[in-house]
Amino acid sequence: MTAPAAAPESTTSAAEWLNHGYAEAPGATAASDTLLINEQSRQLETQGRRIIKFGFGQSPFPVFAPAVATLAEHAADKAYLPVQGTAALRERVAAFHRHMDGTDWRAERVLIAPGSKLLLFALMKALPASEILIPAPAWVSYAPQARLAGQHAVRLPATFESRWQITPEQLDRYCRENGPARRLLILNAPGNPTGLSPDPEHQRELARVARRHGVLVLADEIYGPLDHRGAHRAFALDYPEGTLTTSGLSKWCGAGGWRLGVLNVPEALGADLLARLIGIASETWSSVTSPVQAAAETAYAVTSAQAAYLETQRRWLGAIGRWCAQRLEAADVRTHAPDGGFYLFPDFEGHREALRARGITTSAELTTRLLDDAGVALLPGSAFGCDPSVLALRLAYVDFDGTDLLARASVDVEAAEADLALVKVREGIEAIVGWLETNG
Repeated sequence: MTAPAAAPESTTSAAEWLNHGYAEAPGATAASDTLLINEQSRQLETQGRRIIKFGFGQSPFPVFAPAVATLAEHAADKAYLPVQGTAALRERVAAFHRHMDGTDWRAERVLIAPGSKLLLFALMKALPASEILIPAPAWVSYAPQARLAGQHAVRLPATFESRWQITPEQLDRYCRENGPARRLLILNAPGNPTGLSPDPEHQRELARVARRHGVLVLADEIYGPLDHRGAHRAFALDYPEGTLTTSGLSKWCGAGGWRLGVLNVPEALGADLLARLIGIASETWSSVTSPVQAAAETAYAVTSAQAAYLETQRRWLGAIGRWCAQRLEAADVRTHAPDGGFYLFPDFEGHREALRARGITTSAELTTRLLDDAGVALLPGSAFGCDPSVLALRLAYVDFDGTDLLARASVDVEAAEADLALVKVREGIEAIVGWLETNG
């Protein structure tokens, strides 16, 4: 019997096959810009450069102390916990949001995950084929997550004049012009990268348009508890039957590295979607770590200590944000004062011609020059979905000692610009202004 002919050997290595396939891989995406700027800043500091870090949006305040104590007490806990999260934690989360927002969160409709980022992705993965409507600017990970989930991302551009908010008329026009379709609109308020929220009437009208066209809304309200006036308006108040809401510990509790996020699925959406989300969780993250869930129970308990912790952060962040915005405005950099969180989205349009004369025509070129020349790290508007020619940048005003400020709640926050704890924030803003005076 004749032996079968040997198959020809491939001349392509495994690595070559892999690299050749990246461009065609469904949802192929690069690393997050927000994480990259953090690494770049660290590298420059190791080379001896003094860098003002306005690029990475991490809370400058310490983690809520009672939660830290609980974490230490439970450090030896090692059991796998329920996929959905412990019943006790889900009840605390639901009660916190009923108290904070006046919304109808229910423990049985809450899902706990290792950060809200995974919940956003899981939701997009759980949906049938859909259009994911994303404002521009918006957080850097929404569009890549949509692609990774096999969904179609659509950008809806906003402008400085609209306070970087999409308008109800814009959403209505898009839905009418493109016909009936399954759609999920992502709204983040207070927003990353802008620090802004829609005013109540704007939000109510946006909700009416979403209801009219059957658009689901994913309300990313991770910064909601850090509304500077303590007046965050949850989108679910205006569209309860069609709004899924995410939040977590990373911003208001200063616990980004703990990785704990929460999602509320309204009862009106039925049991199937929640079941699909729990199924995805069971096949991916299994459960959030035991010690962190125990600590989160303490963090989410509504107490006077928690209220004081939140109020102190809000007052400092509001005062610092207003000072930064006013100083930039005085230098002809259009900047909306923030509503919440710790971001500004300054627009350098007033310096366009002077910047063009120096070869700067995009937001990415502007951030590169500010980092190289002034030692200030920011992120370009293009990272958040804006057209590259829009000269807007995200400024995370978090390079300060939050532990010091948190301990001085009685300080007159309106005089925050004179505080020594804020020296790097002041230096960073003045470095931007000084660079513009020379270059822009």
